[in-house]
Formats: sequence, structure tokens, C-alpha cells
Amino acid sequence: MKTLTDQQRIDIVRYRIENAQATLKEVSSHIENAFYNTAVNRLYYACYYAACALLISKGIEVKSHDGVRQQLGLHFVLTNVIPQPLGRFYSRLFSKRSTGDYDDFVNHTKETVDELYPQAKEFIETAEQYINNWLRKER
Repeated sequence: MKTLTDQQRIDIVRYRIENAQATLKEVSSHIENAFYNTAVNRLYYACYYAACALLISKGIEVKSHDGVRQQLGLHFVLTNVIPQPLGRFYSRLFSKRSTGDYDDFVNHTKETVDELYPQAKEFIETAEQYINNWLRKER
């Protein structure tokens, strides 16, 4: 990837966090229709977009989902920008999304989604707080 200008980086960070919010909004319709594996998938992707926004804010480019998880831990969890319980949650959500998408006979339940949803919301809100502070400094 080419080197981004400051404005391009700001635009991408904003776009990613908006995607995180929009994707999180999708989850309620999947729950209503009992599409729990899809709900877990969308919860993961909402958090993934927020994690990518965080990494891009620091100029960190990652090529894989596992790379995002690792770099998030290194640059945001170990520095306590993202609290450790939310870092563990992201890793757990990564695993649940993978099993729900790729493993045979894995069917997430409403209880699982109900447990994950508030944590995903908290993860995204925490990322948004950091990004809003970062954007204020970038102006």
C-alpha cells in the first residue's frame, strides 16, 4: 500500500468507524430472525472495522485478520488503550466467528449472541473514544 497522506488516513479511520457502527446495527435483525451465526459474524466484523480504524490511526497496516488481532494486542491492549478484558473479548469473538463460519455443525445460540453483543458495543465505544480524541489532535 502506498503511503497515505494525513487526510487520507483520517478519512479511512472515519470510514472504518462508521462501518463498525453500521455493522453493529445489523445485528438486531439477525437476532430477530434467529440467524445467530450471522449475528456473531456481524459482531466480529463490527469490532474488526473498529480495530482496523485504531491501527490505521497509528499508521499500522495489517494484511490479515490474525494480524489485526496481534497488532491490536501489541499497540492498544498492552498500552491499556483497550482494556485487557476487551482485548480478550476480541480474541474470543475472532474464534467464535471462525468456528461459526467455517466449522461444520457449529450453531451459535441466542444466549451466546446476547452475551457477546454488549461487549462488542463496549469495544466499539472504546475505540470511538480513542479515535475522537485522536481526530481532535489531528485537526
